[in-house]
Amino acid sequence: MKFLLIRPAARFQGKPIISFPMTHPPLGLLYIGAMLEQEGHKVEILDYLVEDIKREKLENSLKSSDAVGITFIDNFLLAADISKIIKELNPKIPIIVGGPYCTFLPKQALVNIPNADISVIGEGEYVILEIINFLNGTKKLSDVHGIYYRDKNLIKSAKPPHIIDNLDSLPFPARHLVEKCEYGISPWHYRIMKNVTALISSRGCPFNCRFCSKYGNSIKGWRFRMRSAENVVNEILEINKKYHSIAIVDDNFLADKKRAHKIFDMILESNIDMEFFIEGARVDTADKKLYMKMKKAGVKTILYGLESGNQEILDFYNKNITLDQIRKTIKLARKMNFFVYTSFIIGAPIETKKQIENTINFACSLPIDLANFGILTYLIGSSLWVEAVKNKQISPYQYAVVAEKGNNLGDFSKDELINYIINAYRTFYFRPNYIIAQIYRSILRNDIRLLLNGMKYLTIINKWGKKSN
Repeated sequence: MKFLLIRPAARFQGKPIISFPMTHPPLGLLYIGAMLEQEGHKVEILDYLVEDIKREKLENSLKSSDAVGITFIDNFLLAADISKIIKELNPKIPIIVGGPYCTFLPKQALVNIPNADISVIGEGEYVILEIINFLNGTKKLSDVHGIYYRDKNLIKSAKPPHIIDNLDSLPFPARHLVEKCEYGISPWHYRIMKNVTALISSRGCPFNCRFCSKYGNSIKGWRFRMRSAENVVNEILEINKKYHSIAIVDDNFLADKKRAHKIFDMILESNIDMEFFIEGARVDTADKKLYMKMKKAGVKTILYGLESGNQEILDFYNKNITLDQIRKTIKLARKMNFFVYTSFIIGAPIETKKQIENTINFACSLPIDLANFGILTYLIGSSLWVEAVKNKQISPYQYAVVAEKGNNLGDFSKDELINYIINAYRTFYFRPNYIIAQIYRSILRNDIRLLLNGMKYLTIINKWGKKSN
């Protein structure tokens, strides 16, 4: 059989809307593609996020396909639009949808995407093989694990989803399926990394930040699982033949420091020559010996979720970190000459104007290269979302709700929060000391690309500020 796998993307004036911090290959689809190819099936991937795909291209791909899989995070309208076109072109082809929205709202996904036939909950690698058995006539949909499906005019649930205990049992992602695509583009269209792919070495997170969406609040038995150091390094060795850099996209790659030490020891022993961007790191996992190994192994960039410059807000979020830990870790990261990427959240329901200002000033006090400021959103599956649903502040069918006064989730209006965000960006990036430091660091790195694109970014921020006034 041949499967056509699709990742939709929002489009604005012909250009993809790029997510923070940069574009990645669709790892979920690449894992499923690898499972399918391992079983002898053919696979094609269309990635609308980075490709300008016309209807004619989709039609040609459908002609040789037996089934379609679509993954999406939360924007079901995009999946609905593509699935409608697919059914217009081939009314009989089965459409399978998956991704976070389907995991949390599997039945609602089929309601909102009327042309989809099956909605997958959680991990899809083994589910897709069961679905193939159904397509071949050797299994009933009601016996498939982890799906909702259409039965005439009804939407029914099948068997409970299985959790993959041994992640080492999975084949490495079929990256050749997206070799034609370019990734690593930032929201302001700066290429953060050259010839980049992505890698994930664990699933889930052992921590319980209140704002994080967690599958454990939807899937019984879901838990944090890690691949072995040997398995991770074997994948890196395979990637090393084709790629220059890797974005490690775990929720918290350094959660197990013993495993992290082993991974970087093995990288150094294997003479792997690559750049690494660790996209998920906590400040309480930092130590000098580990960071020195990371530097030698090729780690160039680390993204930290700092969230706030107020201890009481960090405690509200259940971050279990301190401002002093943040200061020490960011100072250590700068000493290692890592490119320090950070994120902050503004708009906690208990947050005051003074605390928002504290966060902005705190960000400015740290040796940070890039800071992202965002408005708190109650994401489905997060502790904050669960509490808000329980208190009947939001509907159980709302995937993401901004923490603003209009939603009874904060003391500030959405416009006020947007203005705070704009002010945060302008305050942070328009400091003369920051600009001079970045010019100096660009010269040291022998790379002025970030500097040039940073100027574009500042122009965008300045336009936002003028529009808001």
